[in-house]
Amino acid sequence: MENKNTFDDLAKKITDLLPVNIQLMQQDLESNIRALLQSSLSRMNLVSREEFDVQSALLARTREKLDQLEKQLAEMEKK
Repeated sequence: MENKNTFDDLAKKITDLLPVNIQLMQQDLESNIRALLQSSLSRMNLVSREEFDVQSALLARTREKLDQLEKQLAEMEKK
């Protein structure tokens, strides 16, 4: 639920920047801004930090395996 808190905080910060007479509608504005932010970010195809870290580790292991295979192939070609 960390993302929900982030959206809530960001929506509150944006509404705090609005003029006082508009801030009277703060709850409604925060709700609409939060929905707009979530909608915009969901269309961006973003991944979570956890998923990014998992994919980075997988890529590192794949790179190591590729390097090993390239070395083996070079040795076989020498023979």
